[in-house]
Amino acid sequence: MSLAVIGMIAGMALGFAGYFGGFGAFLLVAALGAVGFVVGRLLEGDLDIGDFFRARDGRRR
Repeated sequence: MSLAVIGMIAGMALGFAGYFGGFGAFLLVAALGAVGFVVGRLLEGDLDIGDFFRARDGRRR
């Protein structure tokens, strides 16, 4: 499945949540989608958990 189709499905899910559940449901679906995306990237090995905790300049504080 291409990224365009996945993006379209995600947009439709957010649209349905916003229409039927209001803005709060829209935010909940968007937040859970973002969490799912990050977890998926972690499980695939494309993202390292240490990337979230390292200093930007490479030095430890």
